[in-house]
Amino acid sequence: MVKFIFSLALFSFFSVTAVAQQETREELEKKRVQLKKEMEQTEKMLNANKAKTKENLVQWKLINDKVNLQDRIIDNISRDINLLNNNIFTLQRDINRFDRLLDTLKQEYAKSMVYAYKNRNNYDFLNFIFSAASFNDAIRRITYLKNYRTYRERQGENISRTQELRRQRIEELGGAKQKKNIVLKSKDKEMAALATQKQEKDRIMNELKKQGKQLNNQLTAYKKQAAKINSAINAAIKKAQADAAKAAVKKAKEDENARAASEKANPNPTNPATKAVTTAPKKTEPKKAPESILLNADNIALNMSFEKNRGSLPWPVDKGVTIMHYGRNQLPSGTVMDITGLTVATDIGSNVKAVFDGVVSNIVFVEDMQVIIIQHGKYFSTYSNLGSVAVQRGQNVKTGQVIGKAAANLDGIGAIDFYINDEKNNLDPERWLRSR
Repeated sequence: MVKFIFSLALFSFFSVTAVAQQETREELEKKRVQLKKEMEQTEKMLNANKAKTKENLVQWKLINDKVNLQDRIIDNISRDINLLNNNIFTLQRDINRFDRLLDTLKQEYAKSMVYAYKNRNNYDFLNFIFSAASFNDAIRRITYLKNYRTYRERQGENISRTQELRRQRIEELGGAKQKKNIVLKSKDKEMAALATQKQEKDRIMNELKKQGKQLNNQLTAYKKQAAKINSAINAAIKKAQADAAKAAVKKAKEDENARAASEKANPNPTNPATKAVTTAPKKTEPKKAPESILLNADNIALNMSFEKNRGSLPWPVDKGVTIMHYGRNQLPSGTVMDITGLTVATDIGSNVKAVFDGVVSNIVFVEDMQVIIIQHGKYFSTYSNLGSVAVQRGQNVKTGQVIGKAAANLDGIGAIDFYINDEKNNLDPERWLRSR
């Protein structure tokens, strides 16, 4: 019975606690590696920005992202330490249980050995058997002696097995403590890095505050530029709607002319026998209004496919760091900017790619940069701050096709502005792009 209970407890430990914690630690380590990659990329962008320009909004945004990533790394390590502490506690608890079980097994084994020693004489065993009241009683006594001998052997085996399992737990406990020490050192290192980054963040903040007038002029220029881009997007949408309306009217006229020609070529028969036969007028169902004037037989499938890929579209650049998000962005001075797109910092001259199949709706110049607008049914994706373009208006493009090159923005670093719109609203691009 002791053996059964012990085996059941061992199985529960391995199948539930140890495996579950091991999987969770693996997930934490995988996430930590990903965070480290993001940190390295942000550090690279930050160093490149330092080498080219003085402190600016992009640099402030990058150091903010870096500090946030560092916080997430430290939080990840802290959770890993908690798991290791739980594992150490569980292992120590098992070792204590094994110690108590060994004490019990050894006491029982000692009692059986004392009893066997006291009854070691063969005469005592024979006397025990032959003193039976009947033959059947003698058989039962022989069976009892055999079972008792087997019981003693199993006691010895249980002691050996328990000692081996205890030794394994002690080894696991030592390994867990060693891992914890390594992770603790890693946390101390990351904490020191965080302190340095916060000092750098404060330094950049102070420098930006000194640039008050210049920063305000820069913000004003950026707002004017963003307003021009939004106007270009709205103009492209209105033109696409107007073109679609004209195409719909033209198609309706062509269909009407074709129907009239068909009726003229095949008039209704005038057989007198059929004149008396009248048919009830067919009920005409009201035509359902189209979902969007921009949708037609040629692009409705494309539109549905674009919608189905919400959250999994590729990014317009292979490498980059998001420095402005859709919506409200608070700046060092406390000023809040409302952004209708997404700004991604990348190397000057990097390839900019279409995020989905579509048709180039328009290519316009906004100040000294080029803007490409691509239509995907009733949706539009816009790629701004391009130094050059590799497509032309009306051209069909495919997902991942290079459409232009990234240029330097107002801060002097490479960046693109990316927008997604439907015919009525600005949409959050990050909700449509896949996680990085």
